[in-house]
Amino acid sequence: METPAFLDRDRPDVPDLVVPGGVTPFYLKGRPVRGRMVHLGVLADVLLTRHDHPAAVTRLAGKALALVAALASALKFKGSFSLQIKGDGPVSMLVADCTDTGALRFYARTEEDALNALLAETSTPTDRELLGNGYLALTIDQGPDMERHQGIVEIAGDDLATMASHYFATSEQHACWLFLSCKMTDAGWRAGGLILERIAGEGGTHVVGDADADANWETATILASTLSARELLDDSLSAPELLHRLFHQEDLHVSQPRALAYGCRCSRTRLVDVLQGFSNDDLDHMAQDDGQIVMNCEFCNIDFRFPRKDILSRAEQD
Repeated sequence: METPAFLDRDRPDVPDLVVPGGVTPFYLKGRPVRGRMVHLGVLADVLLTRHDHPAAVTRLAGKALALVAALASALKFKGSFSLQIKGDGPVSMLVADCTDTGALRFYARTEEDALNALLAETSTPTDRELLGNGYLALTIDQGPDMERHQGIVEIAGDDLATMASHYFATSEQHACWLFLSCKMTDAGWRAGGLILERIAGEGGTHVVGDADADANWETATILASTLSARELLDDSLSAPELLHRLFHQEDLHVSQPRALAYGCRCSRTRLVDVLQGFSNDDLDHMAQDDGQIVMNCEFCNIDFRFPRKDILSRAEQD
């Protein structure tokens, strides 16, 4: 007996993949510096290859995933951290989000003609050339019972790391240093990042003199700048090993790593709930010749098919 659409809770055929050490938090004792190193590993390839984007767009998306993974790992509550960029460039929208448990997903909308024209000029456009002018928003969502916190700034800078740094400097008045990278390697697509945040002092409680704090922050960013994309994306180099290379003379303390996972949260029941919000006339128009209504999840790029006869408008039910 076929399961009615409104009871079918099956997930689509998507990977059940977890990277145990995806985000490694750390701090420099006695210095106003804490940070996170992100290694998506094989998860980057699994997420990125579900979408048929040119390499330039895929690189941008991989960096966005690394960014939200780093930011969401600092959440102290159940919720999610999302990035949304809207611009007038060939990539008109980029969305990436990560939950407090490390579930990652992304979506990029491209304008095909504009993108082809840009790639005809250069195979390696900057993030800014892809996105154009527009705005960048970072949103913290603490669930349906809590008010969302969102900050919005204009797109500024040539690369995503600079854009995010500009956001924190202008919207949060918070000093951050970021390095993001995504490349195709011999093992497939890999993405990662390193983020440093300036805090008041050790654990945010011990206040360091301003001159010392400035010097310590500058030293940390100079050391972080020596990290190469090749090192960051090398599967054979662990985060603790790389962090030791960078900060072993700065009283480095590495904290418990956090997992990252394939995390699209679509489901048949959620989509049925959306469909039931339409009128029966609208549902009839959505149905294809075979009597099926097809809905596509833009995050995991999966088509969900629902027999029209199984979907009844909520207004009709009432």
